[in-house]
Amino acid sequence: MNNKETMNRVADNIRILSTSMVEKAKSGHPGGAMGGADFINVLFSEYLVYDPSDPEWTGRDRFFLDPGHMSPMLYSALALQGKFTIEELKQFRQWQSPTPGHPERDIIRGIENTSGPLGQGHAFAAGAAVAEKFLEARLGNEVIQHKIYAYISDGGIQEEISQGVGRIAGNLGLNNLIMFYDSNDIQLSTECGVVMNEDTEAKYKAWGWNVINCNGNDVDEIRKALDSARDEKHRPTLIIGKTIMGKGALQEDGSSYEHSIKTHGAPLGGNAYINTIKNLGGDPENPFVIFPETQKLYADRKKELEKIVADRKAKEKEWAKANPEKAEQLRTWFSGDAPKIDWTTIEQKPDVATRAASATCLGLLAEQVPNMICASADLSNSDKTDGFLKKTKSIVNGDFTGAFFQAGVSELTMACMCIGMMLHGGVIAAMGTFFVFSDYMKPAVRMAALMKTPVKFIWSHDAFRVGEDGPTHEPVEQEAQIRLMEKLQNHSGEDSVRVFRPADAEETTVCWQMAMENMSTPTALILSRQNIKNLPAGNNYTLARKGAYIVKDSESDYDVILVASGSEVASCIAGAELLKADNIKVRIVSAPSEGLFRRQSDEYQAEVLPKKAKIFGLTAGLPITLQGLVGANGTVFGLNSFGFSAPYKVLDEKLGFTAENVYKQVKDFLVR
Repeated sequence: MNNKETMNRVADNIRILSTSMVEKAKSGHPGGAMGGADFINVLFSEYLVYDPSDPEWTGRDRFFLDPGHMSPMLYSALALQGKFTIEELKQFRQWQSPTPGHPERDIIRGIENTSGPLGQGHAFAAGAAVAEKFLEARLGNEVIQHKIYAYISDGGIQEEISQGVGRIAGNLGLNNLIMFYDSNDIQLSTECGVVMNEDTEAKYKAWGWNVINCNGNDVDEIRKALDSARDEKHRPTLIIGKTIMGKGALQEDGSSYEHSIKTHGAPLGGNAYINTIKNLGGDPENPFVIFPETQKLYADRKKELEKIVADRKAKEKEWAKANPEKAEQLRTWFSGDAPKIDWTTIEQKPDVATRAASATCLGLLAEQVPNMICASADLSNSDKTDGFLKKTKSIVNGDFTGAFFQAGVSELTMACMCIGMMLHGGVIAAMGTFFVFSDYMKPAVRMAALMKTPVKFIWSHDAFRVGEDGPTHEPVEQEAQIRLMEKLQNHSGEDSVRVFRPADAEETTVCWQMAMENMSTPTALILSRQNIKNLPAGNNYTLARKGAYIVKDSESDYDVILVASGSEVASCIAGAELLKADNIKVRIVSAPSEGLFRRQSDEYQAEVLPKKAKIFGLTAGLPITLQGLVGANGTVFGLNSFGFSAPYKVLDEKLGFTAENVYKQVKDFLVR
């Protein structure tokens, strides 16, 4: 065990580096990083198990940072491991630097998650803990025996998502989850006591957590807390560490700058910075230095880890030799490759709701993808994720052999935990709820896109045809919102989110195929509540893979193109039959994914939707949803108001989603 004097010196080294990064960048958050330096140093130098030469080792412990603004602390601590250079620390918050203002996932450098929106980071950790338990139940604890560490701040505790994480982790007994709560009583604009006056310990104990209080700046107390947490057999652990915001900071006059709101979100500046660096044992003229004591401490830890990892990997090798089939599963599941699925056995009933067609696909996936977890926010019998559940059982406390994650009414928590499962690796996660409740999930969808995490979002009840439930449950603007994200590209130039709204049961199967093949970005499937007639016989559904395709064409040159997605394709087909009586020639295009369509060749796009053609779009959402497909010469009939409470067939008639109104709207459009 390292002596306390050395540990304190190394923690001060982290404080100096963190504060200097913010000072050089002229922006950032030094205070929290200074307060958290003791915990992060104890964890990284004595407890966290990882392979210095193999950062992607599946058996490593995971560390998830929730308050991304404390990135200087993480970068500094990782620099002590050799994951960042001093020059890279100096480039904090600069263009194309590997040290951005909030950490972005980079396993090679030891960053398990992108963090920033408070609360999501520790939800990712809870999801990773579920994944670890799930994999241990299937592969055994010889290869799956690691811990999941999370670091959370007062802001994360205040965010509503913390309630979902606390409830679920406690209910599932995730004893592999150890969370450090950096309780420094200071936040960005006020002292915490102004906005919260709760008994955090009692709250987490009520959720079934093991709660340990300690001085978060005392090495011995941190060690004692971590030892107790690692020995816990039945509960997740919350370590409430009372820390000092801006620990070691001095003001310009040399007085204490600790416990100050001013150190939270701005450089110390001027003589305050100089005094602070001197107080911490550094040189203000040359602050970006790793002390000899620090170098030795982490060099010694590297040697310890080499032995620990060698022993673990030797056991893994013995296990693999004795369990070749499971060893191949381990390799395949962590490869990140799309699973091999035999879709030829799928038999879809005709003219059913696409949520029902999705259930059929999920049933197949439950049978053929043994590392898949499906979740629902208390709606499995409505969003039809029960198609998956019927082929497995729910994950429960003490038994992780099931593959269905019952999240309860907690959409954002569910989404973040499913993302965390995939960040852990070895697991493919999908989750369902009503499309209107995707609003609760948008922050998670965005983070999944940023991290290129290929989770599957299943959103049913896709339009006003929810019917009697009324406008609170009828999505109107939601598709336009998610399609906006579909237009974004991630840093690799890929679509940030792949979105599919299938037109019938058979197209649903193709969309699910594409979702399972997509292992580089999140995928969303938007599904109908009501039954939909199948597209015309002989339709080539494989063309749905191009994002938009012709499902019905006139025998000679067309007069107008009707384009839609989901339920509205069937409405276009019905309207086209009426137009045919007036000798109006129609092409009908189903466009389940505009984003995918825009990735096709210019020639293909022009073939399906020529720019000079007259194009009529029909959508149950905002007209802007299809504006990019109909172009400047086209028009879109959609909704410009919230829905109403009535049977869906009545709403179809009242809102104009009938064959007769399609006929009328197209006729009016053609004579303009």
